[in-house]
Amino acid sequence: MYRHMPTCPQKPGSNNRLYWLFNQPIEVETEEFRHDLVARVRRQIADGTYETPEKWQAALERLAEELG
Repeated sequence: MYRHMPTCPQKPGSNNRLYWLFNQPIEVETEEFRHDLVARVRRQIADGTYETPEKWQAALERLAEELG
């Protein structure tokens, strides 16, 4: 059982399942985990060069396909 701390946004008895869905640790196979890729993306995010108009357009097109 999980013990809720005073600062926890999820209070006991709450039905906020999305909190639990998106705040669980992700289990990753170490053989498939690409440390170099993660490091590169983190550097690009820190530099402000990760998001490009092309990436946004591709993401919006995939979202439109999922919703449509």
